[in-house]
Amino acid sequence: MTTSRRDEPTAAALPQWRDRKRYLWLFGLVPPTAIFLAAALVWAFNQLGWQAAAPVWWWIGPLLVYVLLPILDRFFGPDGQNPPDEVMEMLENDRYYRYCVYAYIPFQLLSVVFACYLWTADDLSWLGVDGGLGLAAKIGLALSIGVLGGVGINTAHELGHKKDELERWLSKITLAQTFYGHFYIEHNRGHHVRVATPEDPASARFAESFWNFLPRSVFGSLRSAWELERTRLQRVGKRTWSIHNDVLNAWLMSVVLWGALTAVFGPAVLPYLVIQAGYGFTLLETVNYLEHYGLLRQRTESGRYERCTPAHSWNSDHIVTNIFLYHLQRHSDHHANPTRRYQILRSMDGAPNLPSGYASMIGLAYFPPLWRKVMDHRVLDHYRGDITRVNIQPRKRARVLAQYGAR
Repeated sequence: MTTSRRDEPTAAALPQWRDRKRYLWLFGLVPPTAIFLAAALVWAFNQLGWQAAAPVWWWIGPLLVYVLLPILDRFFGPDGQNPPDEVMEMLENDRYYRYCVYAYIPFQLLSVVFACYLWTADDLSWLGVDGGLGLAAKIGLALSIGVLGGVGINTAHELGHKKDELERWLSKITLAQTFYGHFYIEHNRGHHVRVATPEDPASARFAESFWNFLPRSVFGSLRSAWELERTRLQRVGKRTWSIHNDVLNAWLMSVVLWGALTAVFGPAVLPYLVIQAGYGFTLLETVNYLEHYGLLRQRTESGRYERCTPAHSWNSDHIVTNIFLYHLQRHSDHHANPTRRYQILRSMDGAPNLPSGYASMIGLAYFPPLWRKVMDHRVLDHYRGDITRVNIQPRKRARVLAQYGAR
């Protein structure tokens, strides 16, 4: 494993080293609290007589993802700090970093409950709203809660990789909002095994648009998670259709959560719960799309795929989005060390880098011509122009090979 040596001090200088992001990790609580900020801003705008503009704040989630974070990534740029070897164990065992992640979950649940109240309330005069929310405001609120759920899947990702049983259950609880509990199985036991190969539904292929990738990844990952659990349960002599099935017990948490919200607030919340869940897991799948686009592990003489290396994940070290996503953008180190906690993940030499942070690239992925203009030449540069080493969309393989002159 190769690691970057930027900012790695000598042992003599170690006492002066500090994690300059230590308290910045608290900004990871912005997504699960954003809806409360939105309500405060709606109230303030209404008090100032700006009623026409006030409903815009219910769209705070999309504004955060598509506008604010890309601007901040551009302004603050890459991080550049890696923890030195001497402090890795200390950082790993510092429970403060765990609490920063744990705190996401209660705020997440409170935000979902608050949103259900806002979707169904017919008297919001305390916010300066005449009656209840309009349809546009409700949809904006659903998308904002979807952002919360999408980032929540990443929070579940951080927790689900750990060996601690409590953290694994917290991972499932976090996934309940988006009804994406099977991610807990497929990501850990499927994606990490098959990453950057044609067999992995969550690894995007060269010349594959996001809109083609999305259903392939969603349904392929679901199918893979079920097969993985069925095989595991058969091996230990337990029935597939039982509470021991981690796909089923994760989905059961979603049923309980959605059922409780429907019982309290009525069936009127269900369309908005569906919207937020769909948008939330689509954000996750957009990140999946950009993390391994076109990258391919080569087969060895034995016919097996080579070991996953830093060269098989797209990285970004832009500090702002990394703060919001618990260093998810340091993706090569994550694949090399899946149980490593976010605070000690490093930028690694040999990893291909995206031109900006994930937040900027998410919006770009929605427009295939722009995406390919930005990314295809980077894939080719990574493989020194050898298109035969690229993970190509099968139905476009002949055309791509002809276009780029396979050698």
